[in-house]
Amino acid sequence: MTIQVNITANGRMSLPVGIRKRLGLEGGGAVLVEETDDGVILRTVDQAVAKAQAIARRYAEHPDASVEAFLANRHGDSGE
Repeated sequence: MTIQVNITANGRMSLPVGIRKRLGLEGGGAVLVEETDDGVILRTVDQAVAKAQAIARRYAEHPDASVEAFLANRHGDSGE
């Protein structure tokens, strides 16, 4: 869905009520603004946390994700 949202001279903008309801921001709240090469992405804090957790899970499921494996690899890389 693409909608136009106007920004006032002092930088304020309003999200339509339907979007606020779907995102759980009816009573207000915080969003994170991410600037990308393609534009701007708004995410709720919950969405940003879920994204970070998904990224972390990808690395945690790796067999060499333990501290012990990391230290062993570093020890091997150092030539000691």
